[in-house]
Amino acid sequence: MRGGRVLVAVASAAVLTGCVTVNQQQAGPGMMHGRGAGVVRSTCTPTLDPGATVAVMLGDGRMLRRMHRSSAVLRVMPASVPEGSVTLVARNLGLRTHELVVLPLAPGASVGERPQGADGSVDETGSLGEASAPCAEGAGDGLPSGAVGWVTLDLPAGRYEVVCNLPHHYAAGMADELVVTGAR
Repeated sequence: MRGGRVLVAVASAAVLTGCVTVNQQQAGPGMMHGRGAGVVRSTCTPTLDPGATVAVMLGDGRMLRRMHRSSAVLRVMPASVPEGSVTLVARNLGLRTHELVVLPLAPGASVGERPQGADGSVDETGSLGEASAPCAEGAGDGLPSGAVGWVTLDLPAGRYEVVCNLPHHYAAGMADELVVTGAR
């Protein structure tokens, strides 16, 4: 489990600092011992607002199944920020294309409980914003492997569900909660 915490810490630091490149190992035998084929992915530096910044790790693949017991993962770090301007920076560390969509959570609702369509996605009505444009802010066609995208929102205090809403991704568990607290 220690390796999983190290990967999350490295991913968080890379997202928050806007690293120029990421050395990503392809999933396969021996990858935990340095024998996997390394792939360097170019990234960009997001334009950060002076408010809070939230790193969102998007991923899939064999390593995540071992670490998180899930075929796909979406993690929000930190899980709580003060109300106001919030920039969510999504970095796709997986092999498949992903996106980030921010939806308000109703009182009493839990992450992962939204009704799903036949394709495993959820209704985006009421969405507050999306990060799915590679190396840019806002909506696009999705973040390919290694890409970074971001969205800046003015969020009042409340609970939000951050999801990947591409077909079958929400159903695979790609959702996490972001709590926005009242003014300090």
